[in-house]
Amino acid sequence: MPPTGYKVAFPMLSGDGSRTGFRGVSLGGRIVYGALDDARCGYGRRHGSPARGCDCGFYCLHSASEAQELTCATDCRDAVILQVSVLGAYTRYERGIRYARQRVRNVRVGPCRCGHPAQAFVRTETGLPGWRSLRGTCAACAAGLRLFPLTEFARLAGDWVNVTTDAPVRPADRRDEVLPQLAAEAALIQARLDQFQERLAELNWPPAPEEK
Repeated sequence: MPPTGYKVAFPMLSGDGSRTGFRGVSLGGRIVYGALDDARCGYGRRHGSPARGCDCGFYCLHSASEAQELTCATDCRDAVILQVSVLGAYTRYERGIRYARQRVRNVRVGPCRCGHPAQAFVRTETGLPGWRSLRGTCAACAAGLRLFPLTEFARLAGDWVNVTTDAPVRPADRRDEVLPQLAAEAALIQARLDQFQERLAELNWPPAPEEK
């Protein structure tokens, strides 16, 4: 059973719309790889990857939650999380694996930027020669734009690839936010009122009525 790992990548669509792939977020940011592919040197050197004396090769993390944390970075907000099977030669580290070949098993698409579940991909304004970057979106936010179905992305990637979406980001219950705030404001008002009454008492205000 090959090791399983998790990584983040940008989903890509070929210029003619016939192929899908992935672009790395760091060293491999200029290379688009397929759902089943061999690592290539990000420096363009003519050697197999991973190679000694070079930091090229595929990388993945052991934990899906650590991969999820990477998508919090501004530069990675449109990235998807890949579950991969590690194939070929590899080196295991404390947090992850560096390896020569991989098979993408699952593509997890995060919520739309509005917080609703992604329903499709839409083209972004970035890309590489021959490839366009995609990002997940809901139908409402993509109104008027050409959508690329998630199912079509999976079909072009390979019949073993599954595409899933994150649950919607649940807006915080307004009562959870407002009630503690109102309680704090009421306590502050009461404290100020108590202080005001103490000052009045010190000034003997209001004065006692004069006797006739």
